[in-house]
Amino acid sequence: MKKTVSLLLVTLVSCVLAVTARAQLVVEIEGNAQNPTPIAVVPFDWSGSGVLAEDVASIISADLRRSGLFAPVPRDDMLSFPKTPEEVSFRDWRILGTEYVVTGRMQPQAGGYLLSFDLVNIFGQHKMFTKQVTGGAQQLRDVAHRAADEIYEAITGIRGAFGTQMVYVQETQRGGQPSYALMLSDIDGARARQIRRFSAPVMSPSWSPSGQEVAYVSFETGRPAIFRENIHTGARQQLTNFKGLNSSPTWSPDGSKLAMVLSKDGNPEIYVLDLNSGRFTRMTRHFSIDTEPNWMPDGNSLVFTSDRGGKPQIYQLTLATGQVDRLTFDGDYNARPRVSPDGKTLVMVHRSRGVFTIATMDIVSGRMRVLTETRLDESPSIAPNGAMLMYATKRGSKGILAAVSLDAGVKYSLPSQQGNVREPAWSPYFD
Repeated sequence: MKKTVSLLLVTLVSCVLAVTARAQLVVEIEGNAQNPTPIAVVPFDWSGSGVLAEDVASIISADLRRSGLFAPVPRDDMLSFPKTPEEVSFRDWRILGTEYVVTGRMQPQAGGYLLSFDLVNIFGQHKMFTKQVTGGAQQLRDVAHRAADEIYEAITGIRGAFGTQMVYVQETQRGGQPSYALMLSDIDGARARQIRRFSAPVMSPSWSPSGQEVAYVSFETGRPAIFRENIHTGARQQLTNFKGLNSSPTWSPDGSKLAMVLSKDGNPEIYVLDLNSGRFTRMTRHFSIDTEPNWMPDGNSLVFTSDRGGKPQIYQLTLATGQVDRLTFDGDYNARPRVSPDGKTLVMVHRSRGVFTIATMDIVSGRMRVLTETRLDESPSIAPNGAMLMYATKRGSKGILAAVSLDAGVKYSLPSQQGNVREPAWSPYFD
């Protein structure tokens, strides 16, 4: 097959600008799990000169609170500020009902910072660990997120995902005209920056498994086209230029392929593009609309949306045999499938009685669970540890992002102070 892919290398160092504080997403906690664990992250000792640009202990506390599984003790309620585990008074913290205390010491090192931090079990009256995290001069938030990940995993047994990122689409007005930007930020909405700005719509961002690239759909050529872009270097490649639909790119687990939707043969069908050879392989052949593919974690099958049963429902395609099986039956509309990292849970946009919500389904039992209560929820994206998912919704007429745990016990929103935001994509781990 003749390659239709052209490589467009563009260096963005000189044209990608940092976004102003008004473009940040702001976390608003809406609900916690039942009986969250009380934990105190004591202000850290700082042995350097001046004042640190970020309050690392406060960021760790905010991370743990946002998970919904922890109830950090407010600083005003703390009876003491120990710098080391040896200074922790178990009696004082038991009075407050605190189960864990985190102490820490920040110190400068060549080109950055070193954080030594301790996790103390109050009721067990012992130190669980002392660990160290380092970071460059501009990486105080990274230091905090990595420490929060360590604390979260030590207590819950689940790997933390506070150090991950997300991409999303932001729409604003410039000179009375809509302007679209593909944005990158920490998962808490901080340090938002523009990857690329467009005068035409952009949608469906999808992370590569390495966390180095994103694929997305842009209308900049006058019709939808799929691009891949390195978020660090700005190297960009246009992958499709077919007439009709070019949509819903999603990376295979090994990063060697992209599944997508093309209508180049007259009907929207699922295709797989081999990124090494540039070869497109058609995977579905049906007169219905087949769209929104997503890979199963083992890379052997795809889940996708199709109306071949009369209304949009989710199906699974086994790549080796071409066999297609219907997965969803509850509700009159199930679409935009995403699969949890362990392959056991299907996340989707679910409609029942005219209301669009985010729901999960146990793939083995078929048991469905509605996670959200708003009316226009869409574009779910699952955290790499499978604990939470991000999605787009509406607050009044404004598009915002929100998050919910897969057990529906934890909820928070991330409204933007500037424009509408939508189409979130949660990054993989970066190591």
